Amino acid sequence: MDYGLPHIGPGALRVAGRNFKVWRKLIIAGVLVHILEPLLYLVALGYGLGVFIREISGMTYLSFLASGIMVSSAMMTASFESMFSAFSRLDHQRTYEGLMATPLIVDDIAIGEIIWSAFKAAMSGIGILLVAILLGAVEGWRSLLAIPVVFLTGLTFAAMALNTTALARRWDFFQYYMTLLLTPMMLLCGVFYPVSSLPSWMQTAVQFLPLTHAIDIIRPLLTGQSVSNLMLHLLVLLVYLLVFGFASLVLLRKRLYV
Repeated sequence: MDYGLPHIGPGALRVAGRNFKVWRKLIIAGVLVHILEPLLYLVALGYGLGVFIREISGMTYLSFLASGIMVSSAMMTASFESMFSAFSRLDHQRTYEGLMATPLIVDDIAIGEIIWSAFKAAMSGIGILLVAILLGAVEGWRSLLAIPVVFLTGLTFAAMALNTTALARRWDFFQYYMTLLLTPMMLLCGVFYPVSSLPSWMQTAVQFLPLTHAIDIIRPLLTGQSVSNLMLHLLVLLVYLLVFGFASLVLLRKRLYV
């Protein structure tokens, strides 16, 4: 197995650009899929439960929920792109084999896929942010600072999901990742309610999950509050990105060079 250092070059941007050109043909459907469902969650839960939950953590429930939906949408978008779409390019369409017939290498493909998935996550996040602004759930210009954090979140979850793609042999393999990791993070990391409402041992456990830290950065930015422990939150996201990003390179090298 090749554990050599990653080769980071312009080829990754070419791979991401190639994916963008393909996606342009389906841009309307793509935007609807990645924005409409989170929008329904935001409106239905924000106004539905908001009737019963007037205020939470010093903000309206709609404002609380908007930041959680923005981050969880980025997580899901990046993960699904790096799993289902990437697996299609890897296994069914044989796109990776075609790319490797050019001067591109495996590292270009892997890093390009991660960048592309993060771009789609950022687009989804921006869409949710715009809706939240229209609904009055966002305060101040500082909310725009959430966009690069959403992109970083997309990079992190794309890198994690790409490991699953490199190991997958069938579509149903992704159910393990979704059930054992994505769904628990969606439910436990503060998307719908504060982490502080969990039992103490569970509060400690979720601090090891990246979604918790992404929400802890973005929620204050959207609601006009100060961000606590910013460097810690960024460090956790970066560690996940670097560790799982490198692991995905190693696994894809093994799979594609065999």
